[in-house]
Amino acid sequence: DENETEVTLAKPDEVGAAGEDAGGCLMVTGYEGTAEQVHARRFAVTARLEELGARCLGREGGEAWARGRFHGPYLRDSLLDVGVLVETLETATFWSNLPRLYDTVRTALTEALSAPDGSGAPLVLCHVSHVYENGASLYFTVATAQQGDGLEQWARAKAAASDAMIDAGATITHHHAVGRDHKPWLAREIGPVGVEILRAVKERLDPHGVLNPGILVP
Repeated sequence: DENETEVTLAKPDEVGAAGEDAGGCLMVTGYEGTAEQVHARRFAVTARLEELGARCLGREGGEAWARGRFHGPYLRDSLLDVGVLVETLETATFWSNLPRLYDTVRTALTEALSAPDGSGAPLVLCHVSHVYENGASLYFTVATAQQGDGLEQWARAKAAASDAMIDAGATITHHHAVGRDHKPWLAREIGPVGVEILRAVKERLDPHGVLNPGILVP
């Protein structure tokens, strides 16, 4: 989104150094195949995006993202050392529901992490991390002033965002998986029949409960 583009999160080594290209949303595209296939795909996609109002920024942005995509966690640790709580969460839904999901989760995070009078609002960033023919995944990054050890603070925000996801008809997780954090919301997403199916599969394949006991199935 515009906020994530403005702080140049796609370039971890340059976070906060927005230049003359700040504003709007950055889209990083990549292509696979033979040299001829890559050229043809890049040409076709660039032409279509320009028809829709986009402006090609060249290869530097994509190459910078590829170089620094795994630097984010190290930046998070540095921010935690100076009292800035930084966390991430993700979800997915159909294309037609994406704007609603985006607004709902952003609002939930902002309200949960702001003071009662609305001050101290967090920085909530978002990008589309995976795209499919029928939908996409939204990946949120949140930064806010840490309170105490931050665990209870983030637990409240995480619960609010998770409620918002389910209420908006989205999935509780796209690729971070279920586990302890998301288990309380899984039953709401898949319903009682879905829960019974998971229990039946678990009982059949793992009758003694050896594999991750109590972690997945509600």
